[in-house]
Amino acid sequence: NKQELVFFHELSPGSAFWLPHGTRIYNKLVTFIKEQYWARGYDEVITPNIFNLDLWHQSGHAQHYKDDMFCFEVEGQEWAMKPMNCPFHIQIYKSRLRSYRDLPLRFAELGTVYRYERSGVLHGLLRVRGFTQDDAHLFCRPNQIESEIIKVLNLILFILGSFGFKEYKVYLSTRPEKFVGSEESWEQATDALQHALEKSKLKYEIDPGEGVFYGPKIDIKIKDSLNRFWQVSTIQVDFNLPERFDISYIEENGKKNRPIMLHRALMGSLERFFGC
Repeated sequence: NKQELVFFHELSPGSAFWLPHGTRIYNKLVTFIKEQYWARGYDEVITPNIFNLDLWHQSGHAQHYKDDMFCFEVEGQEWAMKPMNCPFHIQIYKSRLRSYRDLPLRFAELGTVYRYERSGVLHGLLRVRGFTQDDAHLFCRPNQIESEIIKVLNLILFILGSFGFKEYKVYLSTRPEKFVGSEESWEQATDALQHALEKSKLKYEIDPGEGVFYGPKIDIKIKDSLNRFWQVSTIQVDFNLPERFDISYIEENGKKNRPIMLHRALMGSLERFFGC
């Protein structure tokens, strides 16, 4: 508070008010990450903050994630604040025909998302209800998965090093009890992540059952000033959303093929990164 960076108010718990000094630092983070996007082949996009819940039923989030969403009624239909950007970026992908020449496509969005965290677990900037992710979704051919994961890992390590984070923990999170998609797809996705970690010579631990419902992931945790570890960076392989939304691209032979989707965040939540 003495530094006049942020404050919180009881009328909007879990959402930060950024004061002038804090906003200057926040904007520096945004500029830094956007410069990395421009240098590394990302295209920036902006998507709506609210959407009809039909989208979340198609994506599977309504079945698996609805209790963590802010839902409300509009004209007799159920709507929600977006808890993540992935279904929106798929709509952009589907907005026109895609060719193998277009891939990999890297859609990045510094978008604010909203998740219903119970009041008892809210924790300053480190666990909030409204936050901005340096989020991106990569659409690629099957033979591009591993190289794209390695590029993302290199970028994450560059960012952490740039801000002086030398100590971090890397986890490979595997299939949870509740999941969508085939076991075979999960094995393929987990193998791709594991090979990328090994080629990047990163030490990691297996975090059994901690993958998200649609795919396995790599999580990277950094330490705050009190030596507590918080998850910031993540890379997730997703075979399921491309199938649910029936997205495709035209291969060299003229036939349709389904792309693989990678979810990735670098700093993760700007609020949490700032708080660490």
